[in-house]
Amino acid sequence: MTTTTRLERGKRALEEIDGQAGQHVIDALADIAPDFATYLFEFPFGDIYSRPGLSLRDREIATIAALTAMGTAQPQLKVHLEAGLNVGLSREEITEILMQMAVYAGFPAALNGLFAAKEVFAARQDAAFSAP
Repeated sequence: MTTTTRLERGKRALEEIDGQAGQHVIDALADIAPDFATYLFEFPFGDIYSRPGLSLRDREIATIAALTAMGTAQPQLKVHLEAGLNVGLSREEITEILMQMAVYAGFPAALNGLFAAKEVFAARQDAAFSAP
């Protein structure tokens, strides 16, 4: 039986969920707060995302909804919109999640989420067209 550390589980989960986007966040912290990057690997991804009980897809639905409702985490919302696409959410499903937030978080939060999604979808489409 192989045991993995929280850090190893977190790195593996972050790569699966966010691909390179998660690593860019970690790299951006290297010169100011490298320990914080370790905390991000260990707690959210090594402990919470790695738990049984919910699929990564389900966890991203909850995360997108929560970040949209917060209304103050636009950069993180964009990362998790990408992650949602990476773990199998469709654009239509993400749009519905964001529209649902109008009921519980208000129209401004839903609008901000929809505009963030529009940017993420456009960037992903542009990247697909420019790929070799």
